[in-house]
Amino acid sequence: MVRLRSIFALVTAASLISGCFEDEIEDGETDAFPSGKADGGIDEGSPEATAVLALVNDTSLDAAALKAGARVTARVAGNITRKRDGADAQPGTADDDAFETLAELDAVPYVGPATLNALLELARDRGLLAAGATISVIFSPQVGADTHNAKIAQLIRGAQRSIDIAIYSYSDAGIASALADAVGRGVRVRFLFETANDDRKILDPATRALSKSGKLEAIGVDVRWVNKILHHKSLIVDGPRDDKGHAATAKLVTGSANWSNTGATVYDEATLFIENSAELAAAFQHEFDQLWWGSRELDAGAPVQGQSTAKITVDDVPDQAGLALLLTSPNFTLGGSDHATWSVTKTSTVMSDQWVAAIEGAERSIHIASGHMRLRPVAEALIAKKAARPGLDIRIYLDQQEFISASGDAAQKAELAECQAAATTEAQKAECLRDDFLFAKSLVEAGIDVRFKSFAYRWDASYAAQMHSKYMVVDGDELISGSYNLSMNAEQATFENAVHLTGGEYAGVYAAFEQNFARIYETGRAQGLLTSLRAQIGTAQTIPLVFPPMALTYSEVDQLRQLIRANCAVVDSIDYRSNAAAHRTCPR
Repeated sequence: MVRLRSIFALVTAASLISGCFEDEIEDGETDAFPSGKADGGIDEGSPEATAVLALVNDTSLDAAALKAGARVTARVAGNITRKRDGADAQPGTADDDAFETLAELDAVPYVGPATLNALLELARDRGLLAAGATISVIFSPQVGADTHNAKIAQLIRGAQRSIDIAIYSYSDAGIASALADAVGRGVRVRFLFETANDDRKILDPATRALSKSGKLEAIGVDVRWVNKILHHKSLIVDGPRDDKGHAATAKLVTGSANWSNTGATVYDEATLFIENSAELAAAFQHEFDQLWWGSRELDAGAPVQGQSTAKITVDDVPDQAGLALLLTSPNFTLGGSDHATWSVTKTSTVMSDQWVAAIEGAERSIHIASGHMRLRPVAEALIAKKAARPGLDIRIYLDQQEFISASGDAAQKAELAECQAAATTEAQKAECLRDDFLFAKSLVEAGIDVRFKSFAYRWDASYAAQMHSKYMVVDGDELISGSYNLSMNAEQATFENAVHLTGGEYAGVYAAFEQNFARIYETGRAQGLLTSLRAQIGTAQTIPLVFPPMALTYSEVDQLRQLIRANCAVVDSIDYRSNAAAHRTCPR
């Protein structure tokens, strides 16, 4: 891709002979652009060309603004805007003549290589140049300064203007300190918080002030909540809240991990850090703005912050090939007497559709790491793909809670059949298919390799070392990763996101995810953890019901559970079932 330095020598030479004014840029009257990239210039149709043309065709830039922004002479700026605005010198009228090619711009008197360089620099500054995004990833678990929480706190401490956060769960002290520091420096912080949906119900002001939301408001963070589940884990630092030009320089964070100690140091997670992407910044900002508009104030003492004034959308920035933000919000509409009530369109499944399309397009491999596998369209697409391409490398790593026994699977299938038999309309039958359904056993029966991150006889949140990532890598050159759980609840009751990458520009990102998948898919296997655990269960007087995580196949989980039941007669008693946290071992 052409960079400014590639035409620097030509530009410098042109400037020396152009007779331009001091500190202002102007070429000779008939100076021509370099013929293209091969000649050190810019090719027609390139991202640089598109950005420059978008700049000079922006009618919000009059001659004075163009002169000041690009540091060109008044003659150059006037010549450009006169050609663009037509004989009446009024933009938006019938005689306008927008620039369609670089050749048209080159034909303007006193516009040559030096001017092109200046215009390109301004286009870049205004976020108009569609360059490849800079994307890195932190996989949990990590420790100390290597966690995603530590890096998020660092980004917040570097904020200059604004911070917009939308998150399900947050409890990290380092991030709390960074937010207080930011507010103290005059940075405006808005916080969409799922926890605020509960904190708002605390009627006593003193008690509410001690809640997570109350503590945020106490330091000057404006906290709001929405009437659906907010499952984002996103951060926008110095984004295009009030200036579209800030899209190019915004810093973004998103992923599967909440901002908590367990999300950082216990669970398997993936958190993306993104820079140099005006498109993703515009998409995240637009999503935040829509939710902020449709949210409700917590009213716990912080100054109320208004709506974004830039009202940016992805149409305001150049398209970046191979990069998109997927959202469940298109499944929802905003209404109600308070103009803050979201309702779902049950026939809309925009995120699920993208997962299915990626699965159907796979040619070599599909690797999925997901806390859940309860989304029928995705499960059925995987089963169909395996049937059509038996040799395709499909591997899926799930959290232990997705395991379902043979009897449990039979029961859920019977319940589905009963629901559909009772349905009298197609809509009712479709509703039956939306009910929660665990597809792990069905995938195994279809010949798909499935493993479970197993760490206990009975799943319980108090000790669960969850497989909490939500990503899929297809053919080693396509990635979907974000907050989205594979469930209909996530699709149609929850605000979710996922970044979708395709093409060769992000090969390093794909490689990082493939390496992570290969590692977690083998958790504990090289160390022989299952063999050691089985021996312990068979001989020890105290049988462990919670144990180090290991990646187990369906049959390995099933056999391990049978072994534990055979050696611990009370493991399925009411007491053990109802209070798993208190029963991490079992006497023989």
